[in-house]
Amino acid sequence: MKSLTILALFAANLTTTFVHAEQTSTKPSFQPIPGIVVPMGGAVRGDNDELRQRLVDLAGGKGAKFVVIPTSSGNPIATGENAAHELRRRGAQVELLKIAPQWPGENLESARRAAADPDNVAKIRAANGVYFTGGAQERYADVLNPNGVASPVLQAVRELQARGGVVVGTSAGAAIMSNVMFRDALNPLLVLKGLLRDGKEVERGLGFAGEEIFIDQHFLKRGRIGRLLAAMLAKGYKIGLGIDENTAAVIRGSDVEIVGATGALLIDLRDATITPGPVNVSNIRISYLDNGDHYDLANAQASVFPAKRGKGELKFRQPGFVPELENPRRDFPDILGENAIQRALSQLVDGNLDHVIGFAFSLLPAKDDPAPDLGFEFLLRRDERTRAWESTGIDGKDYSVFDARLDVRPIRMNTPHYKSW
Repeated sequence: MKSLTILALFAANLTTTFVHAEQTSTKPSFQPIPGIVVPMGGAVRGDNDELRQRLVDLAGGKGAKFVVIPTSSGNPIATGENAAHELRRRGAQVELLKIAPQWPGENLESARRAAADPDNVAKIRAANGVYFTGGAQERYADVLNPNGVASPVLQAVRELQARGGVVVGTSAGAAIMSNVMFRDALNPLLVLKGLLRDGKEVERGLGFAGEEIFIDQHFLKRGRIGRLLAAMLAKGYKIGLGIDENTAAVIRGSDVEIVGATGALLIDLRDATITPGPVNVSNIRISYLDNGDHYDLANAQASVFPAKRGKGELKFRQPGFVPELENPRRDFPDILGENAIQRALSQLVDGNLDHVIGFAFSLLPAKDDPAPDLGFEFLLRRDERTRAWESTGIDGKDYSVFDARLDVRPIRMNTPHYKSW
């Protein structure tokens, strides 16, 4: 009874947002983002030359001036110096700013003073780009934007962006790009069930990506589609961008370009239909953007990497289409698992069915699970808007999938979920 009461409270909290979202489902115009914003999904390898060099080129090439801000790191000297080293290797001039509560001899208060230091502000004003390192993203909020009040350093970064500069962030540095960010939400299923509290699971971000995009990181590797979708619904976002590890999204105006080892998932709720209660939404448009792909957020249009386009589009609508994927499957019991949503999309466009079903539930519910018998069905479909390309023989990477349809609905699971044979 207690779990049902808690779930009812969560549902009540979400219902107002859901109804509001439903009433404003007309596709809005997208407000272009100033400057160049580059969220990276984290775990960017030092040998990812394409991505690392791109950061320097975007800031003006050889001689470009960067500042590195390691506020989030538990070891800011090592983390900051590593980031600076990778940028210097590719021709940039780099200053490492001592703004970090975990810097030896520093604390939260001294870090906040450093975030108001005129010397640090001057270094940012002289730079072409700013690089935020990974770590614990709540430290960025606590130091640079305490209680929603922008520090002089944060104001200077926003000024740099407004004049066309480059704002880069990896992992925690990517999370802060949204106006709202995850602070501490490590269990995507619990977030999907409604455990999404301000100041705990979510927090104010720094907002470099504007008001319309919600950004998440380590995305495919850690199976975070559930928490991304729940946060979008709860906070009124229409566009979500989940960036995988060793990968970046270069956002300029309304254009998103993917650069890196894997890709990013784009969730569009502008045409979705939302039902009050536990997450229940239909006609989500979902795209997997691979390295080199672009997506125009203003027009909801994707363009595929040119070499992949030359190889030809998958013809799953044509009679006689022969799928290439071996061992076809129609269901994914853990759609929140590592890379599961990406594999399901690949199966959808190069398998023998026009739909794929995934499930999100827990066999062994956590102690703080508000409803152990609550699960979710993820139904992926290919429809008249869906298009796809595969990349075998070109760059060794994955399918590009544009505009598949996703419906997510709550389901009741039997408990216990299993017993002895």
